[in-house]
Amino acid sequence: MNGRVGKLFGKDGVIGSDQGYPVWRAGANAATALHTEADLDIGGLTVPKGDYTLFVNLANPGNWELIVNKQTGQSGLEYDAKQDLGRVKMTMSKPPALVEQMKFTLANTGGNKGKLTLAWENVVASVNFTVK
Repeated sequence: MNGRVGKLFGKDGVIGSDQGYPVWRAGANAATALHTEADLDIGGLTVPKGDYTLFVNLANPGNWELIVNKQTGQSGLEYDAKQDLGRVKMTMSKPPALVEQMKFTLANTGGNKGKLTLAWENVVASVNFTVK
């Protein structure tokens, strides 16, 4: 957070000054990459095995959307909505304590299921996935 508590998200926040806002690269510089060697179902979106870029739509602060984009290798500020594979709603919550460094977590929830979680500052956004 680098001393920016309460100043990261939202139209007037640090991320709000990005040229693509309300779409956020979910990282600091480069776009966030996803590589999967198996077909996935992410929150109801079928994601064939391969390489993707993840973005987050922050337009509604209480209801983020994970964006799976087919374009890869771009900088974090290059977003082309025409390349979206799809968008899924994320479950929003608050962490028990402020999260200083942004982190992504993939957790096994049993069998072929898991949860992708993004946590930073006072926000936790997650989505369930299934390996097909």
